[in-house]
Amino acid sequence: MNALELRAALALASVYVLRMMGLFMVMPVLAVAAMDYPDYSPLLVGLAVGGYGLTQAALQIPMGMMSDKWGRKPVILLGLSVFAIGSFVAAYADSMALMIVGRILQGAGAIAGAIMALATDVSRESQRAKVLAIIGIAIGFSFYLAVILGPLIANSFGLAGVFAITGILALMCMPLVKWVVPNGEALSSGDTLPQKGQLARLVFSSQLWRLNVSVMVLHMLITLLFVQLPITLLHFDMTLESHWTVYLPVLGASIVGLIIMMGIARGRTPKSLLFIGVALMGIAFLTLSAEPHNWWAVTIAVVLFFTGFNYLEANFPALVSSIAPAGQKGTAMGIYASFQVFWCVLRGYAFWARYRLLVARHCLCCRRCQYIDLVCCIVWYEGSESCEASHDASVT
Repeated sequence: MNALELRAALALASVYVLRMMGLFMVMPVLAVAAMDYPDYSPLLVGLAVGGYGLTQAALQIPMGMMSDKWGRKPVILLGLSVFAIGSFVAAYADSMALMIVGRILQGAGAIAGAIMALATDVSRESQRAKVLAIIGIAIGFSFYLAVILGPLIANSFGLAGVFAITGILALMCMPLVKWVVPNGEALSSGDTLPQKGQLARLVFSSQLWRLNVSVMVLHMLITLLFVQLPITLLHFDMTLESHWTVYLPVLGASIVGLIIMMGIARGRTPKSLLFIGVALMGIAFLTLSAEPHNWWAVTIAVVLFFTGFNYLEANFPALVSSIAPAGQKGTAMGIYASFQVFWCVLRGYAFWARYRLLVARHCLCCRRCQYIDLVCCIVWYEGSESCEASHDASVT
């Protein structure tokens, strides 16, 4: 990578760390801390979780189209402002209803597609996957850091403190976007901006559709992993506060694995490496589904999972960018990001639904989920060949 690409990667990664860390800090404490509200109910907690994902999924495409027309930075700054306002509304909420309004406003700051489009604007195609890999690692780092800090902040300042810090972190992103992140390409002309018919073509494009569904499955898999993994670690007499001692070295080892895979790829996205990424995740779930659990086996399985996850997370948007027509990359990234966050809606429904299941049945479902994940990983490979063929065609 040249100096401009490295600057863009580090700056955008910093934006992602600050914004996503604030968002992730809410995840491990919301379900418990929300019990202090007078109108608490599992249904309202599910709405608070899923409402964010619903507005994210609904607005990623319009925000992506706006970034194609008005430029990436103005849209990103607008999204950060709305996200910060929603965070402060949730922080000062004295009821679940008002907190849900804040969560919906948070979701309205749908800038993931615009950020990924900006990353592709300022990077060469041969280096694009590396730039997106750095951003992907930053997202993973923010998650681990949030898992550690979220409960500590909630214990000291309550859920309101977590939301307030989330808003402050969003505001801290704005100077980075304005003055540190390099400017992208010049705005597209009216001839290349997406029209209604072209939007439908982007949505239903067979090549892009496979990638959009793939990233949704990818994020559903990591959600299901973190449903079962904390419970598995408890079986090894590890308290919740000590789980970071597993997550941190796992993150480091998976980054080494990602670097090795990126070095083998040499700026391309070979079908064989896509298959290896899916296979690593499949092996991880196969290992986690075996009983009795062995500590080393579980640790190695999680390393394999995140090595595959990080590689696919970095290369999927690079493939989308290479396939999308010129002037429509922001819109294509917005569609991609909508599928990327759709799992939040499903997670909110799942939170409410699990209260309607018996504990024994829920545990059985968790075990069956591991096998469902395996099936997803196996079927997933069928789409990788088409993605590779499309990528090759776009490059040539």
